[in-house]
Amino acid sequence: MNNSILLPDQSGKLYTHTLKPGNEFELPKKQFEKRIAISAAHVVADPLSTTEPIHDSKIDWEETLAYRRYLWSLGLGVAEAMDTSQRGMGLSWETAKELISRSVKEAKTVDGKIACGAGTDHLQPSPQVTIQDVEMAYEEQCEYVEQAGGRIILMASRALAACATSAEDYVKVYSNILRKVSEPVILHWLGDMFDPALKGYWGSEDIDQAMEVCLRIIKENEKKVDGIKISLLDDQREIQMRALLPESVKMYTGDDFNYPELIKGDQDGYSHALLGIFDAIAPAAASAMHALDEGDLSAYDAILEKTVPLSRHIFQTPTYAYKTGVVFMAYLNGHQSHFKMVGGAESQRSIVHLADLFVMAGEAGLLQDTELATYRMKLTLMQAGITQHDITIPTV
Repeated sequence: MNNSILLPDQSGKLYTHTLKPGNEFELPKKQFEKRIAISAAHVVADPLSTTEPIHDSKIDWEETLAYRRYLWSLGLGVAEAMDTSQRGMGLSWETAKELISRSVKEAKTVDGKIACGAGTDHLQPSPQVTIQDVEMAYEEQCEYVEQAGGRIILMASRALAACATSAEDYVKVYSNILRKVSEPVILHWLGDMFDPALKGYWGSEDIDQAMEVCLRIIKENEKKVDGIKISLLDDQREIQMRALLPESVKMYTGDDFNYPELIKGDQDGYSHALLGIFDAIAPAAASAMHALDEGDLSAYDAILEKTVPLSRHIFQTPTYAYKTGVVFMAYLNGHQSHFKMVGGAESQRSIVHLADLFVMAGEAGLLQDTELATYRMKLTLMQAGITQHDITIPTV
């Protein structure tokens, strides 16, 4: 099959692009030694569901769990029911419960590492919601995750952001919840670029003041905190906070712009990985972790530096739409049979954005089956009215 394709540029003009062969990443069958590497995983929507996706999306459980098995097969852990799975942005708590239950069971069959998001998304923010309501909502979700056999990632709460009147409200809620959990949790500081409803989290829009409150909660509850994932897309802030953490508390980077340097670290420390982009670049991420284990920093750099332009593209403003690019990558690589998303989110990025993603993914060597990827990109372009000269169906 001809891997040449007509793509639109930023002005809307068409040009011819030829996809290069994908990379063969070195993936030894052993656990990572120097870093914890976790991928926040997306869900696969059921394209044949009769419900309306904007209100009541259904999940294709077979393909969703198959993708988790793929991540585990590469040695990556799975962060389940997080924002990458469109939690609170198309994925309801009721569906998230089934997702958590199924994924934890699946993890046990393959000895896969898994942690699950617990938040308050079944509690809709309103003037009537109280701090006590938020606590009860957190308790309900934490109890569910623990009863399902999962470890907790304590997600940020839109309801708490809406009803908290001071930093002390955050201290109270988090301290009460952390006292009740059975095992140490991973806290999650999600910036408002990922979710505008979280603006002013920890009681202040000033990052220094917010960090001070977050660190206070961690230090006062150190034994119940495994680590914290921060997603602020600001590497200097992460390094600053990393240096201030108690020795027993890990930093998990959620920085999809600067992850290579943050994971590699410096003389003062490093970050583990809990990243949405690892869903889209899974084989490259796993190969880089093995290179790091071997002390081959040049190989580590060479692998990941090629993925950064793609990641920055996928996570560009509006950042919350990054899930579209993540799912499109899975579609191009044959991990799912269609490009439909929970909540109809496949429409959140333009055709030019997707065309540029295709080019960048190819340059990073991340499109393994070039014939399939080119064919599926052509189908997507044709739906946007861009006629292709060759649309031969590849052998899958």
